Amino acid sequence: MRKSLFSFAQVLLTVIVVLVAAAVLWRVVSYYMFAPWTRDGRVRADVVQVAPDVSGLVTRVNVTDNAPVTHGQVLFVIDQARYSLALQEARATAAQREATLAQARREYARNRTLGELVAHETLEESLSRMQQAQASVDEAQVAIGVAQLNLDRTVIASPVDGYLNDRAPRLGEFVTAGHAVLSVVDTASFHVDGYFEETKLRHIRLGQKATIELMGESIVLHGHVRSIAAGIEDRDRDQGRNLLPDVNPAFSWVRLAQRIPVGIALDDVPAGFLMIAGRTATVSIDPPGDQPHGGGR
Repeated sequence: MRKSLFSFAQVLLTVIVVLVAAAVLWRVVSYYMFAPWTRDGRVRADVVQVAPDVSGLVTRVNVTDNAPVTHGQVLFVIDQARYSLALQEARATAAQREATLAQARREYARNRTLGELVAHETLEESLSRMQQAQASVDEAQVAIGVAQLNLDRTVIASPVDGYLNDRAPRLGEFVTAGHAVLSVVDTASFHVDGYFEETKLRHIRLGQKATIELMGESIVLHGHVRSIAAGIEDRDRDQGRNLLPDVNPAFSWVRLAQRIPVGIALDDVPAGFLMIAGRTATVSIDPPGDQPHGGGR
């Protein structure tokens, strides 16, 4: 009798252990397969490329590599001598044309006072010369504005608050208009992009809270879902010669889930926390218990 009870207890214990193991295994499988989390996350930020509007030699550099900058801070200055002379030339041309306009106005006024003593054609010619002189003066004023603008654009300032890239311009370097010289990482634009498998998207809604862990950091960040990508590229489909879809005929029996970008806005970043665009992050969507109301796309 005692042996039978011992055997029954062994069987019961074995069953309990198997059930617990199965429950744990199912929970682990469910978490890895269906829970909305991913290790494939990246810290992202807007990178603003700074390109001068005028060309010339760099005569002054106020920043260093990787330095923090503020909006409106002067980064570097381009040689202003040529643009100062262009402004003086434009002002001199304007003064000359204003003198010509004054002479044309006096001539037209004199011809009008003479009345019948001046032929009608002569009066029209003097009026035309005055109008042409006025147009020349207006053109000269525009040239002054352009010259002043070019002179002002020799001073290059930071468009945003952020950090420079790892190479500031060097003194004496020649920069060309329209070509980026440096870039600034906008600190106000830091966010995290999590690439979630499509099998987990049904658990993700706009506005849901998220937990972010950066690799190598012990501090946990918090945010919320701000966007879900509306489309991704199909690598198996191309366009043929006849503008028809060129679909890959090969088919793999093991179909991997596509990864969909989900944008996570950061709610709070501790002071002094080192945010670097491109860092690896683990993103977990919090359970829906305390989530705000909001629908998906």
